[in-house]
Amino acid sequence: MAEKESNFTGWLNEKILPLVGKFANTRFVRAVMGAGYSIIAFTIVGSMFLILSVLTQVITFPSFVDFYNSTLGRFNSLFTVIYNSTLGITALFFTGSFAYSYTKIYQQEENLDISPLTGTFLSLFALFITVPQLVWKNGSTQFVTDTKNAIFSGYAVSGSGLTRIGATGIFTGLIMGTLAVQIYRLSVKKGWSIKMPNSVPKGVADSFTSLIPGFIIAIIILIIDAVLIMIHTDIFQLLYIPFSFVSGLVDTWWGILIIAFLIHFLWFFGIHGATIIGSFVGSFATANMVANVAGDFHAYAGEFNTAFITLGGSGATLGAVLYMAFMAKSRQMRELGKVAVVPGIFNINEPLLFGLPIVYNIDLVIPFILAPMASAMVGYFSIAMHFVPKITAQQPWPTPVGLSGFIATQSWQGAIATILAAVVAGAIWFPFIRRYDLKLAKKEAEGATEA
Repeated sequence: MAEKESNFTGWLNEKILPLVGKFANTRFVRAVMGAGYSIIAFTIVGSMFLILSVLTQVITFPSFVDFYNSTLGRFNSLFTVIYNSTLGITALFFTGSFAYSYTKIYQQEENLDISPLTGTFLSLFALFITVPQLVWKNGSTQFVTDTKNAIFSGYAVSGSGLTRIGATGIFTGLIMGTLAVQIYRLSVKKGWSIKMPNSVPKGVADSFTSLIPGFIIAIIILIIDAVLIMIHTDIFQLLYIPFSFVSGLVDTWWGILIIAFLIHFLWFFGIHGATIIGSFVGSFATANMVANVAGDFHAYAGEFNTAFITLGGSGATLGAVLYMAFMAKSRQMRELGKVAVVPGIFNINEPLLFGLPIVYNIDLVIPFILAPMASAMVGYFSIAMHFVPKITAQQPWPTPVGLSGFIATQSWQGAIATILAAVVAGAIWFPFIRRYDLKLAKKEAEGATEA
């Protein structure tokens, strides 16, 4: 048995791990991960103020409603302003952060004289070219104006501001950011820039360095958009088609199962699956949450992962760590459990992943992958079958089980659902963690006897 496990681990190390590691270390993936991290704070701030504005929908007692309307309710419009200033312009935060990280990576790794800030501005410039809606009419391009659908001179607006710079613009911003940074990088690499005398301040010189890339970006996007407009579409709509398709996939029960599987499959090799997979699906989840607030219905939205999948940390290990702290027979597991139980309550379980360990541990790979997949299904079907309200707010990822579901769905049903998901995950963990515990206890007893 030990030989088979060794062969399996060797195969994983030789065949799978290099491919996974190579993908995770690509410049594009690292830049997307950085962008995903950067918008977390803004989405949480926006969500908190959204909760303040809808408190009377969660707590419906007449006495509380009267109290709210005479106090916090007076400032509801200001709460909405904060929400619109965060989630309402998510595409700007995401595109800018992605472009900054992407440019900086090339600056450092290729030793190029390029400015991350310039890369950011060029990318936002490229994004804004795609924002207005135009049509081909009477032999010329014309701005769309449709007062019924709130489109004025090409700009579609909603209660949160310009529609295309909200969450739906994240996907277009990602592609435009990639295009802009690559053109900027290539221009500098090939020497396509206006050279200024050494006496000119660096800030001024940098601005002229971006002049030629800016013209190239404008011309390329202009030509592409002109052709697309003549066939009755545009860059934004064209790019949104594949991303909206993927968004639909991740909003299905089997799509969520794939997400949960990939996160923990990567983690088994010691690669931070939650970061890598989360950086990609996070943009879809954010867009779905914004759409939920606007009246749509998406089960996979906001921080669904931390509310229903990574309960106690990756692997949904809250039940496992509680067993270790209070029921374990082996000294090793019991002592580790006492250290890890408090962090585990706040969804931090690195002590288990690397201390138990779970990473590369064939004895625990089944519950590590299966438990979060099962808890994800509890969350998905609870929302999809309308037992729990849809997710309309984003809670901080360390929020404990129960409270996380309450904040995300702004309901007591959400709190119950997250607790139930943790119980289901714990039930899956129990026979495996107990078996491993007894195995360790036996080794400790044999070691004591030999001593």
